[in-house]
Amino acid sequence: MTDSQIKMEVPEQVRELGVKSVDQAEAAFSSFMESASKSITLVPGPMSSMAKQALELTDKNLKASFDLARQLMQAKDLIEVMHLQSDFLRNLYATTTDQFKQTTGGFMTAAENTAKGNPM
Repeated sequence: MTDSQIKMEVPEQVRELGVKSVDQAEAAFSSFMESASKSITLVPGPMSSMAKQALELTDKNLKASFDLARQLMQAKDLIEVMHLQSDFLRNLYATTTDQFKQTTGGFMTAAENTAKGNPM
């Protein structure tokens, strides 16, 4: 396959519409995450810090996904799309590993505090 066979001919208007759609979806999710975060602070409890951490991690992951979507909208060819996706997956793996360590550490701390009779 030659380079001319894998070039993507996407009109600029379609790219702009795609970016606008991603921006609108991100705004909607941001609004939802903000409301969820406020709800967590209104209901204090031993697991509220874990719920807050879970929302923060979810928000971070969603932002990375929206950034990827924007980058994909601007890709000029299939090779660039593959590179973007590959980089995203590599970063996702590293981020997920770190988040798993944070989350399990938080659960261990919560379990230890509960066992000692101390609320979080």
